[in-house]
Amino acid sequence: MLFTGQAELTIDAKLRLAVPAKYRAQWDPAKHGNAWICVPWPGGILRIYPETQFEQLASRNQGTLTPDRDEAELEAALFGFSERLEMDSAGRITLPKQHLERTGLNGEVVVVGARDRLEVRDRAAWNAEASNRFNSLPELVARIQAKKSEHGGRNP
Repeated sequence: MLFTGQAELTIDAKLRLAVPAKYRAQWDPAKHGNAWICVPWPGGILRIYPETQFEQLASRNQGTLTPDRDEAELEAALFGFSERLEMDSAGRITLPKQHLERTGLNGEVVVVGARDRLEVRDRAAWNAEASNRFNSLPELVARIQAKKSEHGGRNP
């Protein structure tokens, strides 16, 4: 599932967020699962993945019964903070209160399509940085390509 574009929304008093119709229209429970996985991320971001996409990405790094300290800490934090969210009949998900507190998100947000996931960000901050974000695209692409070159074409 490819997510593109953005939509301005509001998190309601019951901590619900409507999944924009343009993203719900792509949703096929047989392919994408019956829920979303929400991961709070530093910088005031919620990353929201279709359930099956999250499972596929998580299974790329095969687990072990003896992870080293860093792997174990990353897995505990990443999967420990992640929450499964089901959509209601109106296409809304209820965001975990602790995720909103941790990221500082509330009220006015923007939902951004970010290839394999949706990102929920503060609307005012997103809009304030829109020109800088757009103008820095060539530099960002160059940095990513340089990293890939350092790693033989693979993502670092």
